[in-house]
Amino acid sequence: MPDPDASALEHRRAWRQGLAVALATSAYGVSFGALATASGLDIWQTCVLSLLMFTGGSQFAFIGVIAAGGLAAAPAAITSSALLGVRNIAYGMRMAPVIGGSLRRRLAAAPFTIDESTAVALAQDAPRARRVGFWVTGVGIYVGWNLSTLLGALFGDVLGDPRAWGLDAAAAAAFLALLWPRLRGAQPIAVGIAAAVVAVVLTPALLPGLPVILAAVVALVVGWFDVGGRRARGPGASAGEAVR
Repeated sequence: MPDPDASALEHRRAWRQGLAVALATSAYGVSFGALATASGLDIWQTCVLSLLMFTGGSQFAFIGVIAAGGLAAAPAAITSSALLGVRNIAYGMRMAPVIGGSLRRRLAAAPFTIDESTAVALAQDAPRARRVGFWVTGVGIYVGWNLSTLLGALFGDVLGDPRAWGLDAAAAAAFLALLWPRLRGAQPIAVGIAAAVVAVVLTPALLPGLPVILAAVVALVVGWFDVGGRRARGPGASAGEAVR
């Protein structure tokens, strides 16, 4: 029989972790709001983008490309932001058994299926704690991100140039924090280095947004040919090492 005290402890821990991640992540929504208005969007456009798109990486990619290339870069902006958002499909497939329930519940969970809610949910051991972690993190970030986006959009002029405050680096720092624990094998490191080199080399020469897309293609090629992957480990590698 499950221990009620242990179950309650796991439940509280999921709540604490979800709220902590939600607060930390929501804070740099201010950066998005300020950068979006500085890029030419008005307050309503900025808020609607956060309400409907709600995936930080895609939002920053969109306004970054628009800021650099104007309306002419809109196709590249849409493509690059959509490409970054594709990962949420994989998250949805992984989280479907965790969410469980009816199709209506799974559809309701779709907007909140992001990096952070998936990570917090999978960090829990008990099924109920996983659901709590998912919902607390996802809903918490959605509310906090949109509120902080509004604040950033409203007070962007007061803040001045977001780059002077380092707010433009907030998303990159968050992505690095998410990525760093995954760099445990040769293949993830090879993918990261190859994609970064391609993006840096091609950025001065191509329309904004295209280097991101080409870097993603390079990452897929590295994965397809298993550079630094299981075959490179040799026959003596253990099963546990092969899947890391």
